[in-house]
Amino acid sequence: MLKATGTYECKVDAKGRLMFPSVYKSQMGEDVNNGFVIKRSIFKKCLELYPWEQWQKELNLVSKLNMFKKKNADFITKFMAGVKPIELDRTGRMLIPRDLIKFGGINKEIVLTSVVKTIEIWDKSRYEKHVEYDPEDFAGLAEDVLGDFEIQ
Repeated sequence: MLKATGTYECKVDAKGRLMFPSVYKSQMGEDVNNGFVIKRSIFKKCLELYPWEQWQKELNLVSKLNMFKKKNADFITKFMAGVKPIELDRTGRMLIPRDLIKFGGINKEIVLTSVVKTIEIWDKSRYEKHVEYDPEDFAGLAEDVLGDFEIQ
């Protein structure tokens, strides 16, 4: 499970490097030294950053799919598109590969936000549009998604 919480704005330089938020580094502790995997999001026009340990769990789940079923093989190909291992450099910077910058439409200003098991990396303007909502619409969505859960 991801040990980081929060949403942070950052800047990406011309080479695709960003300073990984120090809050995430302190929350993740030694896990930050194990590296990450970055990939395209399945449902959104952003990138997903998995801590190495979480990525291994995702791979374990996907590896159980029967590759002799076309839907499974197609899903795995798309799920793995653009997957790359990355690490922080000595100064705490992370390099986003060019193909993923292009996929995410990432410009200079970005947003990193923790989402349960991953950190999403968004172009700032796309993120703002994605999280904009009508409170009544969101209330209906919350009821549909969580209405049957009993909080203890």
